[in-house]
Amino acid sequence: MVMIVIPFSIIGALGGHMIMGINLSISSIMGLLALVGVVVNDSLVLVDFINKRIKEDMPIAKAVRYAGRARFRPILLTSLTTFAGLTPLILEKSTQAQFLIPMAVSLGFGILFATFLTLFLIPSLYLILEDINDIIRRVIARFAKLASALN
Repeated sequence: MVMIVIPFSIIGALGGHMIMGINLSISSIMGLLALVGVVVNDSLVLVDFINKRIKEDMPIAKAVRYAGRARFRPILLTSLTTFAGLTPLILEKSTQAQFLIPMAVSLGFGILFATFLTLFLIPSLYLILEDINDIIRRVIARFAKLASALN
């Protein structure tokens, strides 16, 4: 569940490279590695918060809504401040910064894209997977009931 955001964050990073007109480089790949760590952490914060509410016997749908409201601001502000901190480096024109700019573009644009997906995709997928698990439990219960009736 937490790892599902990784491919989407990479798409955001590649989109940032296209927008800025910067070719991919080894420095870009290093930025992608940093991006994966940050994005997984954001997703983990949200999923962990949901799981804690469920362990407190809160209904799943209510736990997802509550986690979305409670974690929205911290996740969004962390990501926006990270992007804001990288913006001067992304916009730098000096020769010394040319090596770091692709890394900053990968990290900055990937975080922006993945943050919105984390805040909307993870809760939706959590509820979808819970519905699928519920269907599987019902099917197994029906087969168990049928098997006991046949014996």
